[in-house]
Amino acid sequence: MPRITIQPLGIVVEARPQDTIMAAAQAQGYYWPTTCGGHGRCITCAFTVVRGQENLSEMGRSERQAIESELGSAASARGMRLACQAHVLGDVEVLKPGVRRDWHAKTSSSELPGLGRRADS
Repeated sequence: MPRITIQPLGIVVEARPQDTIMAAAQAQGYYWPTTCGGHGRCITCAFTVVRGQENLSEMGRSERQAIESELGSAASARGMRLACQAHVLGDVEVLKPGVRRDWHAKTSSSELPGLGRRADS
């Protein structure tokens, strides 16, 4: 399964094929900041790709429009993506402050291999 390294936490989560970045993190018990609930209408879930841009789906028109209208046209060129829209195709490393363990999630670390594993382990 593809692995997503989330900085600055330094954790690794595994993604099912075609999961979005946000869905993969949430499935493994992490809160990913969003105000629209993952519908691509805001940019709260925006992250920066550190490594592995080629392992994400292509940016769609609505994603590009949301990013560029809020952050300017240079933002997408700098590797900004929406976690609710970017589908995982392979290993990727991202930077998103605000991601944290969701203590209200219905998952547990014993159910999910690699949950909360540090990126350096």
